[in-house]
Order: sequence, then C-alpha cells, then structure tokens
Amino acid sequence: MSESFRGEISQKVDKKARVSIPAAFRRILEAGDPDYNRPDRPKDAKPRFVIVYGGRSTDTYAVGYTLAQMKRVEAQIRRLPNGTKERRALELNLVTLSQLVEVEDDGRIVLPPKARERMGVTADDLDEGFEATFAGALETFQLWKRDAYEAQKEGAVSLDDLLEDGADMTSLLPHIPED
Repeated sequence: MSESFRGEISQKVDKKARVSIPAAFRRILEAGDPDYNRPDRPKDAKPRFVIVYGGRSTDTYAVGYTLAQMKRVEAQIRRLPNGTKERRALELNLVTLSQLVEVEDDGRIVLPPKARERMGVTADDLDEGFEATFAGALETFQLWKRDAYEAQKEGAVSLDDLLEDGADMTSLLPHIPED
C-alpha cells in the first residue's frame, strides 16, 4: 500500500446508521480493492473493505482494513498450524467477527450492527444523533464513537512519559540500517 490511513476525522451518523467515509480514506480503500481497480470492472462497481469488530473485550472500536491488507493478514493466519489456540483466536477475531462492506456512490456506508455494538452505539445514539471518528492507524483505521475516542486519547500513554528531556519522538522508532 502506497498511502497510509492518517488523521482523525469525525463524521455525523444518521438515524439509519449511515456515515460518510472521509474522502482521503475512500481513496485508500479504492486503491486497496483489487476488483475495483480492474480495467474491465463494471461501471457500477463500488469499493469494498472489511470492518473487523472482533478484538480484546475492552476494545470499544471497530477496525477497517482494505481488501489487500486483509488478504495479507489472512495469509499470515494461514501460515499458523491448524487447530492451535493462536490460529483459532485470530480466525475468530479477524475473520469470523468481521464483515465485508461496500461504499455507496455517495461515499457512505451503513455501519453494520455488530460494528455499532463494538463501538458502544445504542438505539438512543442513533435517535439523538452522534458522531463517529475515523482514526488513521497506517494500514488500518479505527472507527470509534467520538466521545469514546476523545476519552481514550486523554488516557493514552504520553510521549512525555516515554522520552528523555530533549529527545525527538522519532528516537522511539527501531533503528533500521539504511541501504
């Protein structure tokens, strides 16, 4: 993938659970859908991606993967021996607890019920209106209820706790020799 999901963008979710995918995220989803990029694709083809609503029981967000990225993840899972607890856990949380989603022509999706449940969205939230936050995370993006996203940012590990005085944040990156 040449581009990364980056930034944090909040979008209103309507009563029917429809939300607009941020334009920059849509371009990455389109690029990551091999069928959407075929020269012979039908004119009415829509970009697709995977929303994963599995994960740790404390997670309060869903994760979006391009089809290309999910294919790489699935290839890694396939390399694990059948029947191991690691493979079963990954199959459950990344494959079973996921859904293929299609982006409509207007750039919106309907948030799947299981993803809404993972995000903590209630019927009242839909009735009263709420915002979803799309948070870029390189190869994936997280989809949060905005208030939950803001709360988790407040409690996140601070760079101040990780860095010595005067150190640049890139010093946390692993050293990789240059070519």
